[in-house]
Amino acid sequence: MTTSFFQFGSPYFLFLLLLLPLVWWWQGKKKGVSIRYSSLKLFSPITGKDSIRFHFPRFFFMVGLALLIIALSRPQAGFKSTEITAEGIDIMLTLDTSGSMKALDFEIEGQRTNRMEVIKKVVDDFIAHRVSDRIGLVIFGDTAFTQCPLTLDYDILRSFLKFVRIGMAGESTAIGNALATSVKRLKDKPTKSKIIILLTDGSSNAGEVAPITAAQIAKDYGIKVYTIGVGSNLEVPFPQETPFGTRIIRARLDMDEASLKEIANITGGRYFKATDTSELQKIYATIDQLEKTEVNMKQFKEVNELYFWFVGAALLLMMSGLLLENTLLMRLPL
Repeated sequence: MTTSFFQFGSPYFLFLLLLLPLVWWWQGKKKGVSIRYSSLKLFSPITGKDSIRFHFPRFFFMVGLALLIIALSRPQAGFKSTEITAEGIDIMLTLDTSGSMKALDFEIEGQRTNRMEVIKKVVDDFIAHRVSDRIGLVIFGDTAFTQCPLTLDYDILRSFLKFVRIGMAGESTAIGNALATSVKRLKDKPTKSKIIILLTDGSSNAGEVAPITAAQIAKDYGIKVYTIGVGSNLEVPFPQETPFGTRIIRARLDMDEASLKEIANITGGRYFKATDTSELQKIYATIDQLEKTEVNMKQFKEVNELYFWFVGAALLLMMSGLLLENTLLMRLPL
């Protein structure tokens, strides 16, 4: 990547420009010798508007002085070239969208909301902080499918994340199928580091593939799985639809932490548990630090000094002012 730039090598000299109004005032305050004369008719051609011409030499001198100060500040222009070599990793974000995500035990900015909305916000922040990684999105319920394949276009990925809704893959939880789908997306990629971040708030109760079997397959392909269990095993607020509308009840939602821990252990990952928004944010921040992209950066800079242009312009203006003052705008000798 190549960018152009303009800078000053010694910018502190620019403060001298603040003195120019004082110099202008001082020069204007100086008075020459006056003569007595009985009539002003002789001098009428050089009074009024025409007298403005006699300020030209002083104006040229001031502009020239300003240019000399700028030259003293060493104006520079050039090009800066940055060469970046990045070795990214492949990440599949695997999210549970089953009915249990309706639980209202999380908050965003003090407002109670369902688990899914909090998860989407935290995952969106995680995506925004990654660099040079290919990231994809798998969602699961009764079944599992790829919401977004691996991509470097994070704007597209985040837009797909916004469309994720509770129940869009069914109301149950097929953890094994979700892992298998994620592994399928990663297994043939040449990237050295491949990980799955699987997030769920329940236990596997659907699908054809057992979670532990899917974990073994992930291990065989060198894919690390981080598992995140969301929510409390205690009773939590849960919306229930009735003929009279939605009412909030207290419900206990079981989560199979043992299986999530085993999946992480088999694949060399880690298990995390989040019972509130803050904990979930810390978990994704931790994973962000554990799985960093290697970036090697080389920077080249070509600098061209421009002071001589300003010096040349300053001398030209000052000499022009001096020439005018001694020819066309010469004052009367006394």
